[in-house]
Amino acid sequence: MVSIVHGACAPHIVIIIQNLPFRLDRRVRTECRALHEAGYTVSVICPKEEPHEADLHRIDQVDVHSYRAFESGGGTFSYVWEFASSFLHTSRLSLRIHRTKPFRVVQACNPPDTYWLLGALWQLRGRAFVYDQHDLCPEVFEARFGRRGPMHSALLWLERQTYRVADRVISPNPAYREIAVQRGRVPEHRTSVVMSTPDPDQMRRGDPHPQLRGSLEHLVCYVGIMGPQDGVDHLLEAIDVFVHDLGRKDTRFALLGFGDSHEALRAECTARGLDAWVTFTGRVDHEEIGRWLSTADVGVTPDPPSEFNHRSTMNKTLEYMAHEVAVVAVDLRETRRCAGEAAVYVSGTDPREAAQAISDLLDDPARRGDMGRIGRARIEHELAWALQAEAYVRVFDDLTAARHGHDAADRPRGALRP
Repeated sequence: MVSIVHGACAPHIVIIIQNLPFRLDRRVRTECRALHEAGYTVSVICPKEEPHEADLHRIDQVDVHSYRAFESGGGTFSYVWEFASSFLHTSRLSLRIHRTKPFRVVQACNPPDTYWLLGALWQLRGRAFVYDQHDLCPEVFEARFGRRGPMHSALLWLERQTYRVADRVISPNPAYREIAVQRGRVPEHRTSVVMSTPDPDQMRRGDPHPQLRGSLEHLVCYVGIMGPQDGVDHLLEAIDVFVHDLGRKDTRFALLGFGDSHEALRAECTARGLDAWVTFTGRVDHEEIGRWLSTADVGVTPDPPSEFNHRSTMNKTLEYMAHEVAVVAVDLRETRRCAGEAAVYVSGTDPREAAQAISDLLDDPARRGDMGRIGRARIEHELAWALQAEAYVRVFDDLTAARHGHDAADRPRGALRP
């Protein structure tokens, strides 16, 4: 990647995250590395990972400004207060950062779609606003709750305002870009696709850690969020069939992650008599994920069929592929586009089908090896992060005109567009 001028003249970018601490957000950390390598200075505003975390610290040459977030209790009022308090913290910190080190572009990562107003206010100061869309919030709501209604309409309105204000929209795959162009009416020239593919230099299979298998022969891993729309409950049904119907008691299932359904899933696991074979790790960092996936025989992507899941790129699948782990996945359009022959596909509606697919793959190490190599090759070539990084950095080059010697961000901008 060609670099711009480093040092005091390097354009400064501020990135906002609300749903994860920076250290745990692989996509944003990879984006920040790309910006730094291209010569930009980067600051991040995000919630604290731990209460005692310093308000200002550095990770990956990035200044991280963190705040203690309000934890939602799950009700509507609780969510509204969570979003409002995070917005206030973020606004305060953006002002503090700008006083110390003026920035040219602010990037907001959803969920939620509530930072368009802050972006519009900074546009009045001549700053550019980039919307990095990680999720389709209206579709997430429908997938979680199985209905539409006033909240769904409110989420559509927030998304529409965000599309309207953004100078540029970054989508994680072509299906999301299609939503931005069609539903959001964003001109194509203001959109870019930047997939959340792992950097193959940063994420690769390392030495196995046999102790993670315990006393069992095989290890199957799930990595990701555990919410109602993520299919982990379906995975437990398949594990139940695998252990009790197929009689396979030689495999450990490690479920790495956290989310709204975590405690309910643990209780269901116990009720099904699966505690001897299923381990819930809770929240884990990238290094710990690497240890598990360097040991795993199979990775599972159980997200059930829905319009949201069909359009979404599952980071877990890409991470399995980067670690040369064969995948058993529900047959979703975007998953099939990304994984190709690195995965075995199941319907997502029959736990016996999923259990049998996992069992067959565990019994065929040669096939697993071939699938792992295919997945790794796709991460290194067709889905290479280097290609995504070029597209990502180009967004900021265009907005700052840094390589042409112009200070584009200091030209007046209209806060809202028709």
